Amino acid sequence: QVQLIQSGGGSVQSGGSLKLSCVVSRYIHNGYCMAWFRQRPGKEREGVAANDKDGLTNYADSVKGRFVISQDKAKNTLDLQMNKVKPENKAMYYCAADPRTSMSTVQRLGVDPMFWGQGTQVTVSS
Repeated sequence: QVQLIQSGGGSVQSGGSLKLSCVVSRYIHNGYCMAWFRQRPGKEREGVAANDKDGLTNYADSVKGRFVISQDKAKNTLDLQMNKVKPENKAMYYCAADPRTSMSTVQRLGVDPMFWGQGTQVTVSS
């Protein structure tokens, strides 16, 4: 069983930076795609950033140029560096992992990623 344990998050001022981290319980990086999702109040869950198994990275248009997803395979971690944070970035953020090729594949299949972190709240103050 794969477990994803999240840390980081909290409150940040608009325009500031915040880092979210996700530790994976066992080595999966080469065999799984990984991603960050978020759910804003009153909205459906959406993808924020993803790394597929081939090493390609994708970002939601709204965070391109501001957020960076990164993996440290030696430490079994997946991070999301959030820069120039905006009030609309307030949400519950989740890391996720799936053994399929990419999160795009998962989405096309109409299923959820197989493994999820517990979620971490990000609040943005103006």
